[in-house]
Amino acid sequence: MQEQCNPFPPFHGRDRLIAAVDHAVQHEHAHQIAATLRAALREAIADSRIQLPACVHHPIEDHYARRELYRSPVHGYSIVAMSWGPGQGTPLHDHSGLWCVEGVWLGQLEITQYQLLERDGERFRFRPEPPVLGDCGSAGSLIPPHEYHTIRNTSDDELAISVHVYQGEMTRSAIFEPEADGWYQRRVQVMETDAA
Repeated sequence: MQEQCNPFPPFHGRDRLIAAVDHAVQHEHAHQIAATLRAALREAIADSRIQLPACVHHPIEDHYARRELYRSPVHGYSIVAMSWGPGQGTPLHDHSGLWCVEGVWLGQLEITQYQLLERDGERFRFRPEPPVLGDCGSAGSLIPPHEYHTIRNTSDDELAISVHVYQGEMTRSAIFEPEADGWYQRRVQVMETDAA
């Protein structure tokens, strides 16, 4: 029987992780917050006293899993663990104007950022940057307006896990679907979280 994550599941070292994030978000500017959070996530990943809930080690077959671990009632940020089965990834998307810091907890992820070139209503043109491979223990950040990206587990047989700290609860995101002429059509999608 598969273990389930309840809302804000307890896990070893949870208070240590939350304290580190609470400290980082005390900074005034998004770039300072992101730099402090990247360091905090790298330390948390290396800290054997912090162990994510068992359920994050169980991918979901038809999509990458999003499991919320914590939402701060004081600072408003949220912590989400994502489980990426072999080959799973995101479409091109944004973060609805929220900054985000992402750490690779297990495995390896390919992150491709996109530069916005042109907008015509709900149609967008982008230029992809060279992909970056995030190995276990690495951390990166996205700060609007530079928030357009894809994430993908490139492994054919290994699970990848990442932990994302969002400025607030991310309830929706714009997805950009490619069209034949090099443009992308914007569509807003409600962001779901998975229990197991």
